Amino acid sequence: MNGITIRSMGPEDASGYRQMLLQLDEETDFMLYEPGERAQAMPDDAAVERVIADSLRHHDLLLAAADGPEIIGFFMARKGRNIRTAHTAYIVIGIRTAWRHAGIGTAFFAQLEPWAEREGIVRADLTVECDNTAAQALYRQSGFEVEGRRRKTMKVHGEYRDEYMMARLFGQEDDDGRKTE
Repeated sequence: MNGITIRSMGPEDASGYRQMLLQLDEETDFMLYEPGERAQAMPDDAAVERVIADSLRHHDLLLAAADGPEIIGFFMARKGRNIRTAHTAYIVIGIRTAWRHAGIGTAFFAQLEPWAEREGIVRADLTVECDNTAAQALYRQSGFEVEGRRRKTMKVHGEYRDEYMMARLFGQEDDDGRKTE
């Protein structure tokens, strides 16, 4: 991770974060948005500032990977917004193509457990396309397990794709009595 820093994101990062997301959508088929589609959801930096402010207000974990001043990746653990889901977090991660396989994902996930402990998070969830084996390996290495398969959840280049639902439990015993990390 030569010269790459992992840091918390703030409102001042809105422009760089938005630019990175738009570039990421052009580079991969594994994110939710088609190229150009995110620009409609986040038409300007002010829209991204609102997203960041909402995350900060709710004590989400929102991290940026930066190569110098350029944001090249992000990690968000979004806490459940309701009383019944406040102990959960949903994970979204994206890293620009040129910086993949450089340890950034591992560095992001290293921040998850301490944050989860501070925030009282017991469960973290994510989804990953079944064809995205590199991401699955990172998630498994980070303690996530497949809990199920969601069929035909994405349509990319005219073809349906399935996703795995993966989760990690923190500091609790599973129903079968196994102690989780």
